[in-house]
Amino acid sequence: MISVKNIQCGYGDIVAVHDLSFDAAAGEVFALIGANGAGKTTTIMALAGHLPPNRGSITVDGRDISTGPARERLQHGIALVPEGRRVFPDLSVEDNLTVGGHTLERAKLATNRENVYQIFHRLAERRSQLAGSLSGGEQQMLAIARAMMASPRILLVDELSLGLMPKMVDECYQVVDTLKRQGLLIILVEQSTQRALDVADQVVVLESGHLAWQGSGDEARTDSSVVSAYLGT
Repeated sequence: MISVKNIQCGYGDIVAVHDLSFDAAAGEVFALIGANGAGKTTTIMALAGHLPPNRGSITVDGRDISTGPARERLQHGIALVPEGRRVFPDLSVEDNLTVGGHTLERAKLATNRENVYQIFHRLAERRSQLAGSLSGGEQQMLAIARAMMASPRILLVDELSLGLMPKMVDECYQVVDTLKRQGLLIILVEQSTQRALDVADQVVVLESGHLAWQGSGDEARTDSSVVSAYLGT
């Protein structure tokens, strides 16, 4: 579905990701792990179109999207759940979802909203509540739900569990599993390596912007170098 070939990207003269390549398919959870500053978020931003690579290519179903603006990513089925959630606190849950589906016709908007509520029951119960009054975990669910309003095929999630209580982390990962079973590709950046490895079908480990390890989730969970470096055992 998505193919990344030899991309290099960064900020000004600072190269944050060097010569990175990987492929990911529909119905997978693809985890990017590594220490702070390893290049995980930079990679997500490149995929989302906010930081186009200055070398290499990103293709979706064979179509090169490397240099297109971020607003065109939705046309290619890509949606981003940014770090920090970034919901609109003074808007209701429902209005936040409407923002996520702002390009849709009214009938499609209503259909997608009800589909989202079928997955996010907690949000359905709070549809009239201001987003700023939700808990951190509920806001994270809202951020995912807002992205899902565009009916993406590829969901980019930056730091899913950051700052959340364990119960809400569990609920967010249940949503990830539901979306995976619906056939979405979820590309996940996660500070909790253990949780990422628990669900990942494919794993890329980044170190200082370089590809340090790549393999299946099963391989990552048993590879001594990955376990010792990122699980502390």
